[in-house]
Parts: sequence; C-alpha cells; structure tokens
Amino acid sequence: MGAVVVGALVAIGVAVALSPLAPLGPVRPYYPDPGVAFDWTVLSLGVAALVVVLGSVAIVLAVQRAPQRTGTRRRPRAPSRIEGAASAVGLPVSAVTGIRFALEPGAESEAVPVRSAILGATLAVVVIIATVVFGSSLTSLVSHPRLYGWNWNYALIAGGGVGDIPAAQSATLLDHDPSVAAWSGYWFGNLQIDGLTVPVLGGSPGASVAPPILTGHGFDGPGQIVLGPGTLAQIHKSVGDSVTVRYGTTTPHLLRIVGTATMPAVGVGGVTGHASMGTGAVVPYQLLPTSVRNQFSVSPAGPNAEFVRLKPGGNAKIALRSLNRIAAEVTPPGNNGSYVLGVERPAEIVNYRSMGATPLILGLGLTAGAVTALGLTLVASVRRRRRSMAMLRTLGFTGRQLRASVAWQSSVAVVIGLVIGVPLGIVAGRFLWDLFATNIYVVPRPTVPALAIVAIAFGALVLGNLVAALPGRTAARTPAALLLRTE
Repeated sequence: MGAVVVGALVAIGVAVALSPLAPLGPVRPYYPDPGVAFDWTVLSLGVAALVVVLGSVAIVLAVQRAPQRTGTRRRPRAPSRIEGAASAVGLPVSAVTGIRFALEPGAESEAVPVRSAILGATLAVVVIIATVVFGSSLTSLVSHPRLYGWNWNYALIAGGGVGDIPAAQSATLLDHDPSVAAWSGYWFGNLQIDGLTVPVLGGSPGASVAPPILTGHGFDGPGQIVLGPGTLAQIHKSVGDSVTVRYGTTTPHLLRIVGTATMPAVGVGGVTGHASMGTGAVVPYQLLPTSVRNQFSVSPAGPNAEFVRLKPGGNAKIALRSLNRIAAEVTPPGNNGSYVLGVERPAEIVNYRSMGATPLILGLGLTAGAVTALGLTLVASVRRRRRSMAMLRTLGFTGRQLRASVAWQSSVAVVIGLVIGVPLGIVAGRFLWDLFATNIYVVPRPTVPALAIVAIAFGALVLGNLVAALPGRTAARTPAALLLRTE
C-alpha cells in the first residue's frame, strides 16, 4: 500500500510537470494558458482510482500469500517447460539462465516480480498496437471520402443546387465520356419524416451511384427509404419499420425503411438543409413536388446534381477538364451556371484530420513508462540475484555470459509481451475503431498496418536489449568472492 500511495503521488508530479506540453495539435498556438496546469478534479479522482484498484490487488495478493495459507516453507519450483526446451535444443547456457531469470521469480530472498514485468510489457504492446491500428484507421477514413459518404469523385451542380441539369443532354455526354464509370442524378430538398424535417436526396430506385450503405440495402422501389443512422435514432425507428413522409401539406406517403447509409456532405448554397454523415435520407425523387425540383421552371428539366464516379487508374486532370466542359454545355438559361464540385468534407472529418499524431504520442508515452518499468525490474533482478550470479561466476561464467543472461531475460519478457500483446492489440484496435466509426456514422472499415506492426515488434526487441545493457554491465561486475565470503 505504501508503494501504491507513493507511486500515485509521483504520478501527480509527472502529470503536472508534463502539463506545459499540452494541448497537442493545431489548437496549441491559440490556447490562452499553455503553462503549468493543476486540474485537481481529474488528478484527485485519478489518485483515488489508483489507490483503490491497486490497493485492492495488493490486499488480495497479501491474503492469498499469507503464511497460514501457503505454509511456512515453499516447495522448490520445477524448471519451466520453456527453460527445458531451450536446454534441449542446445541454446547456450547463458540463454537458458536468462530464460530462467525471466520466468521464475526466485526464492524469498531473491524474489523478483517477473510476472509484473511481463504483464507490463504485454500491456504496453497492447496499447501501442491498438493505438497504431486506430490511428491507421483514422488516416484511412480521412483519406477515403467514400467512407464518410462521398461515394463518388465529383458532382455536377446546377444553379447552386436548385437549378436543373438537362437530363437527356447530360446523360448523352456522361455516357460517352471515356473517364466516367457511372453516374446518377439527384434532387435536393427537405421532407417531413414522422414529423421531423430532414434534408433528403431524391433519387431513382437502384441508382448506380449512391451513398454507402451501412445496414440493410439501398432503396430499389418507390415505397422505400434509406435513412442516416442519426436520423433513424431521432425518430426512434429501426430498419424494417415504416415512416410517414410528406412535404408541407401534401398527401403523406408511407415508406418502409430498407437500410441506413452514411450521408454525404454536399454544401450547396441554394438548399436550406444539408445532409451530413448521420443526418438525412435518400428517397424517391417523385416525393419532392415539381415546384421544388424545378424552381426556375426551366426546360428541359432535370436533376439538381449528378454524382459522377470515374474509372480507376485514369488521368484525373483530363477527367476534371472533361467534366468542366460538360458542366458548361448543360447550363440552360436561368440556371445561374453549372459547376463541378470536388470532395466536400464534413466538419467532423476536418477536425479529425487535425488530430495528427496525437494518438501515437499518447501511446508512446505509455510505452516509455513500460520500458522504464522493465528497466527497473532488470535492475532489481540483478541486485536481488547477486548471490546466484556470484555462484555462476564461481562455476565459470564470464562477465560476457552474465550480460548475455540479462539480455536474454529482457528479450524473453518482450517476446512474451509481443506474442500475447500483438493479437490482443489488433483485436482491441479494431474493436475501438468499429465502436468509434459507428458512433460518428461512417463506414466502419478498420485498417491493420502490417509493416508498422512488424517495425514495432523489431523495435521492442532492440529497445529491450538496450534497456538490459546497464543492468547487464552491473551483473558482469558482480564481486563473487566478497559476496560468497559474507554467506
């Protein structure tokens, strides 16, 4: 309990000392007071949690290991299977000794918290791998617009979103454009869905280009509707339920919810409401009155926008020039001009881009703590096992072999942490990303960076051996004769 209390107090000191480094990211230049900060509410709750949780663990372990429970004598520990296997395959005696030091706590006078070192290494690996998976998934989300609703490359917009693109003329031009893979026309508007005013995209059933579906399927009939997950939650309905849809005082229509989708952010000036990720709906365009679909009463009429998906691997500059030419050709009088709109990012995505390397920095901070704990464990191991190391020197161990034993001890702890921590970290990172993506209504597609994970594993082994250098040097200088004479 004393160690727990002292450790918690030291944690407060470290937190306060590091506070000038916060906040991280682009907000830092605008933060009014970047100096030392004392958030006593957070610090006191953190200390209380540490003392209660770790203190409870300490009490439980103390009760379990009480002499009246375990007996006054401890039975000698049998060699571990890993140690036996290492000896059987012919590893050097220094390696076998290091494996034993890593896996066996030792006798009472030489007991070392090897399990704590392995647990700390495992937790550090889990956190850093989960952080890398989460960060990689965040980068993938920001760099792939289709994951947050923009399931196409460009949009042809007429008259700020309230004009008309001549349907027949634009269809001919887009169908004959070699860079266009698919396109679909949409109208912008607002409808009342179960009494809630919702921005909608009016489209045709079975459109080849549509917002990405999260659950269910896209609408393929006149009596169907696809909702954003946030809108679905607002009206307290589920996929398969029916909703009443109407425009103002027009005749209501009963539509069945067939799916949910990540709604795109399309910032067009003439539309009073904008769909964005979780908010909005995709409905049959006929539900929008003609006066809404063709506000300028132009002829020939057509959709307010056409979402265009390009063929992969094409020349983006040539494709954009072609679309700009098409936009100029399909502009009838009274439409106030048509233009090509690139990717529109919702405010949430813009904010997530500003996070930068913050998750990785936090993960590295915990890793630094775990490395420090491993180093302290190795130092304690060398100090407490001085008698054993003196016996090894007497039996012929050289200083180099003792250094190698400490390095093996550190490597085994790191390897066990990697074997257990990497799979758990990947699972944890994917789970956290799926949870995060579901909460912000984007396509939950986690990314596992294999090369980065391999690099982390290699770096952990190198770092473990570097941490073992100083304790290994101390072990190599063990004064065998002096220690054994005192025995």
